[in-house]
Amino acid sequence: MPEVIFPGPAGRLEGRYHPQKDKDAPIAIILHPHPQFGGTMNNKVVYNLHYAFHDIGFTVLRFNFRGVGRSQGEYDQGVGELSDAAAALDYLQSLNPNAKHCWVAGFSFGAWIGMQLLMRRPEITGFISASPPANMYDFSFLAPCPSSGLIINGTADRVAPPVDTHALVDKLHEQKGITITHTEIDGAGHFFEGENMDIMINHVKEYVSRRLTEKTR
Repeated sequence: MPEVIFPGPAGRLEGRYHPQKDKDAPIAIILHPHPQFGGTMNNKVVYNLHYAFHDIGFTVLRFNFRGVGRSQGEYDQGVGELSDAAAALDYLQSLNPNAKHCWVAGFSFGAWIGMQLLMRRPEITGFISASPPANMYDFSFLAPCPSSGLIINGTADRVAPPVDTHALVDKLHEQKGITITHTEIDGAGHFFEGENMDIMINHVKEYVSRRLTEKTR
């Protein structure tokens, strides 16, 4: 998988780009967890989400936010990281101008950034939010949430407790015109350790595949 360097708002950003042969293939970007707590694009959840989307037929880009790995710049409280995500999507779209579907997937801090990107970019047709930290960050900007998506978390998540995720999902369920699918994995922690990783990824693949099938009918 080619390593790529592309321009970001605070300097160069480092990524991994995994294209399909089909020029019309859907595209997805994958966003990693908190940079100040060891989050990188090679996080296990991010890596597995990347390959899940590629297996389904997506051209995929994951990248390091500013200040992580070989990406230039410094951590910016989520503001700059959202700009990084927008730059990554611009880059992915420039390489794939014929893509009919565009998705964003994020894990933990990356889920928060991904949901903000969703609000800014109407071309995003679906999202995956894995272990969204609804206890740490304000998700009230999702009013209304512009696209249907999957929120997936574990019942034993101590970093982002399920009760806060339930409150977020309940709020989104009240909105008309979109469908928020909520899946909880029994006994899984924040990082979907052990066999829970495979269970989570299978849920994601099943959900995204079904959405694509519905769109192409």
